[in-house]
Amino acid sequence: MCAIHQPNLFPRLSTLAKLFAADRWIVLDDVQFARRDYQHRARLAALDDPGRQQWLTLPTHLPHGRATRISQARLVDPRRSRRTVELLVRQYYGHSRYWDATREVLDAVLYMIDTTDRVADLTGASTIALLTALGWSGEVLVSSEIPTRQGRSERLADLAAATSSTHYLCGTGGLRYLDVDPFHARSIPVLPFRTPVDTDDALWQWARRTSSLWALSKIGPGALANRLAVQRESRFLEAQA
Repeated sequence: MCAIHQPNLFPRLSTLAKLFAADRWIVLDDVQFARRDYQHRARLAALDDPGRQQWLTLPTHLPHGRATRISQARLVDPRRSRRTVELLVRQYYGHSRYWDATREVLDAVLYMIDTTDRVADLTGASTIALLTALGWSGEVLVSSEIPTRQGRSERLADLAAATSSTHYLCGTGGLRYLDVDPFHARSIPVLPFRTPVDTDDALWQWARRTSSLWALSKIGPGALANRLAVQRESRFLEAQA
């Protein structure tokens, strides 16, 4: 099963759960950058009060204006971004009993900021670090390295087919616009992926708004991996039906 998603900075739990459920993440880096999305920002939630939140934003330069692709976006001031990321993540989660795991994710991003000003590289690294902390051992590929057609749904179907994926996991956002015909033409079933809604479980109440750093810091990597494994198993059973 493959999931295709843009690189996000410390992605929301709903996004991370979808990627965790997949065997393969195709990083969608060759589409237009969106400033009001999660491509260069994350909503941090206070450890003991997830309703108290703050945006962590990486000031980003788009060399081609609105036509800039995600892979072309650059940090405006890497040193300042590094200080901001380290300060805010430590401020929100430094007192967690699971800080060691969160710090490893933070360190992976800080290392990338020291290495490159490409926003997609460091946001992608933040997602991979989170998945690694949870024991995910899937494959990561990059869409810009795979030839596809231009249509939105055609491109996604081509990516799935080119990587020999047998199923495509589609989140709730993608389901609103996805045309399944290109997938059916390639005999690739589309599996909707939804996290629990209308629940009293705080983990899922905030899953579509806040960064996964909150869940990792709140319950730890082992417990979080177990919770996401339940979601993955349900998708697997659906694929076998």
